[in-house]
Amino acid sequence: MENYTQPSTDFVLLGLFPPSRAGLIFFTLTFPIFLMALAGNLCMVLLILLDAHLHTPMYLLLSQLSLMDLIYVCTTVPKMASGFLSGNKSISSTGCGLQAFFFVALAGAEALILMSMAYDRYVAICFPLHYPIRMSRRVCVLMILGSWTAAAVNACAHTVYILRVPYCRSRAIDHFFCNVPAMLSLACGDTRVHQYTVFLSAIIYLLIPFLVIAISYGKVLLAVYRMRSQEGRKKAYATCSTHLTVVTLYYAPFVYSYLRPKSLQSAAEDKVLAVFYTILTPMLNPVIYSLRNKEVTGALSRVRARIC
Repeated sequence: MENYTQPSTDFVLLGLFPPSRAGLIFFTLTFPIFLMALAGNLCMVLLILLDAHLHTPMYLLLSQLSLMDLIYVCTTVPKMASGFLSGNKSISSTGCGLQAFFFVALAGAEALILMSMAYDRYVAICFPLHYPIRMSRRVCVLMILGSWTAAAVNACAHTVYILRVPYCRSRAIDHFFCNVPAMLSLACGDTRVHQYTVFLSAIIYLLIPFLVIAISYGKVLLAVYRMRSQEGRKKAYATCSTHLTVVTLYYAPFVYSYLRPKSLQSAAEDKVLAVFYTILTPMLNPVIYSLRNKEVTGALSRVRARIC
């Protein structure tokens, strides 16, 4: 790790790529992915907003997922890119706190939104006659507000702590954004209690939603297997496989990063895994939902025809 010392209250982000030709090559490969994630999620949000056929609970939840991914990439990648290109890797204490807050809030909110989407598909396939009641517009809005609020409260608690903890050693964070566990490793006080709190938050916001999603889709697949209509079965399998792909891409690196034992943790591994849930997954989500969803492609054609 590079030897950075920072006498002020600013932090230093060591970044994702080394300042070499190899680092420049990796950066030139990563930046187009960031632009694709930015454009894809922005298009999904605008498409769902503009097309009345997509104003259903399923697509309202999807619009929130795209909005979260949009803010996700804007929270981490621009600062990483500017630090790599300019060589100025410092970030103010306030800027670091804001980055940590948005990252933790978006990570928790996205996990809860994915859980809400799994519940939506469970009700739609297992209880189709009760769907208008169980997934009404009001219920959908409450799910969205609840996801944002619960995640913001959790993020606020972690952010206040990491900004108040004393840093008596180097303020060089071995990451490309202000990641809470990476910052805790620099603190000079006893942070074991807060490390347990981070672990508990990971269980509440990652493991429990994942278990709910797994149970929901287990019941969905069982109901789909019992369907008599082959066309209905094919459509249900397509929808569920799309959601399961997104869930796997999102949860797998997160769970491995935050729930594995501390003795097995590595700063280099954490940075590589962070690329998946901060850059690659936000880029893939719009592609998965648009290419494998006839309603989205139909809405895209209608909006394009209306504009042109």
